[in-house]
Amino acid sequence: MSEQQQQSLEKASTLEPTPSLAKVPEQRPEPGERLLEVTGLRKYFPINGGFIFQRRVGDVRAVDGVDFHIDKGEALGMVGESGCGKSTTGRLVTRLLEPTDGKVVYAGQDITHADRKQLAPIRSEIQMIFQDPYASLNPRQTVGTIISGPMEVNHLNPPGGREKRVRELLEIVGLNPEHYNRFPHEFSGGQRQRIGVARALALNPKLIVADEPVSALDVSIQAQVVNLLQQVQQELGIAFLFIAHDLAIVRHFSQRVAVMYLGKIVEVGDRDSIYNKPRHPYTHALLSAAPEADPDDDGRERIRLAGDVPSPINPPSGCRFRTRCWKAQDLCASEEPPLIQLGGSKDGHLTACHFPEEPTVAARDEDIVLDPALAAIEEAADKTL
Repeated sequence: MSEQQQQSLEKASTLEPTPSLAKVPEQRPEPGERLLEVTGLRKYFPINGGFIFQRRVGDVRAVDGVDFHIDKGEALGMVGESGCGKSTTGRLVTRLLEPTDGKVVYAGQDITHADRKQLAPIRSEIQMIFQDPYASLNPRQTVGTIISGPMEVNHLNPPGGREKRVRELLEIVGLNPEHYNRFPHEFSGGQRQRIGVARALALNPKLIVADEPVSALDVSIQAQVVNLLQQVQQELGIAFLFIAHDLAIVRHFSQRVAVMYLGKIVEVGDRDSIYNKPRHPYTHALLSAAPEADPDDDGRERIRLAGDVPSPINPPSGCRFRTRCWKAQDLCASEEPPLIQLGGSKDGHLTACHFPEEPTVAARDEDIVLDPALAAIEEAADKTL
């Protein structure tokens, strides 16, 4: 975690506390009780070709065989590079997208291909916070209409009326209840995202999918929104699928972390084991790319990969990370590694790698530099020195 982010999170946590969430009905779950189970989840987007007769010529394999679970009241963080399938996974879980294959089981009920009528009873229990606080709010509707909309759709009439409930939610997320009749353009980005949080809480959900909820916000505002979500998660026992690319934010918020690469989960485990004892080479590379307070500190490993993530239209055979991995061998190309618990790993720490790394992030004897151009530049610089 960078020094600026650490200071922002600490400062935000010492700000005037968010009003008590006691006004929201208590729904604390039993710890360890399974809420969501995802198995073999896939989403392929077809590619059509031809000028006259459109035919399917390929697929974009956005999500290609994902397995994970979320217990009641638990926060699972999902990290990875842009385009790895994180957001698509979140939309599949909320059934905003129809899965191509696999299974999504919510509270013991298979909702993978449930129709609108079957989903109606659980729509209120699974809510989503979208990435863009500017595009996710209707500019023609007032804040009161936006937040009360889900109640109206689900025919929910809280005690005291919907307007009273909306004003309570505005107070809970740190906004003035008098903002009820204002429009989204009158608010800043951070305030808009708080409106999005209030809308997600309107139906007292059991699971919230937060799709990069702070990536479009300033660093100081990020900290305030994350601390608000953390307070919601802890006090109300709401489970979260927290999707982000900022490793520091995910570490601060989530109890468990899943690392995605090119449509697959390559490593998943509790927060401490993922950040301090990673096993998959990609997780090592991801953590080494995170900014540090002291860039000259030699106590942490440094790995610089070559190129970009391969195309999801034609992913590599076997292990999908092998084209950028310094440990790749013939076995990696011919056989896909299963997501399993390796020897020495803690219970629940799963890794998909034939040749896993040592469980440490300590500095290596030599940095791993796979980019030829970057290696040439550094070699020329060393010769000049």
